[in-house]
Amino acid sequence: MNHGEDAIAELTADHREVDELFESLQGVPTGRPERRQVLDRITMELVRHAVAEEQYLYPEVRRRVPGGAALADKEIADHAEVERLLKDLEDRRPDDPDFDGLVIRLISEVTAHIHDEERHLFARLREVCSAERLQELGGKIRRAKRTAPTRPHPGAPDTPPANRLLDPGAGLVDRARDALSGRGRL
Repeated sequence: MNHGEDAIAELTADHREVDELFESLQGVPTGRPERRQVLDRITMELVRHAVAEEQYLYPEVRRRVPGGAALADKEIADHAEVERLLKDLEDRRPDDPDFDGLVIRLISEVTAHIHDEERHLFARLREVCSAERLQELGGKIRRAKRTAPTRPHPGAPDTPPANRLLDPGAGLVDRARDALSGRGRL
């Protein structure tokens, strides 16, 4: 989805979309099959968003932001934890006794990550990047999301160049599976 002109606006709009999906999920009663449908949509958005950040945002943070390597490493570690939770939730039904507890952990992890990124990382990146560079990154991020996987792959590489080579192939397979199964349609 094309949310904004620059990378920060694009990623912030993704964050708001995930916040809205979390609200939708919390509005569906426990055990209802619709919870699975909303969670699938959340998973698709989070995975695409994380892949784009790992391909383009975090390498830029490493290059330009003082102390950026440590910041990028922390954010990637946050992504890995979220991806493990998504993988654990992937085949669970909403009536599974662990489903709601895992969803609560997911919401907590993602909300903390979003808060940290928006309060710290984005502000620091905006200080060191020109508007033109942020717009260029925004385009790259939008393109990456179009070809990114839609399912969690916790064992896949999360840093360039390996992720840029493997993610589009995994994304193609995931989108084919989604189309055949109807996954992600609300």
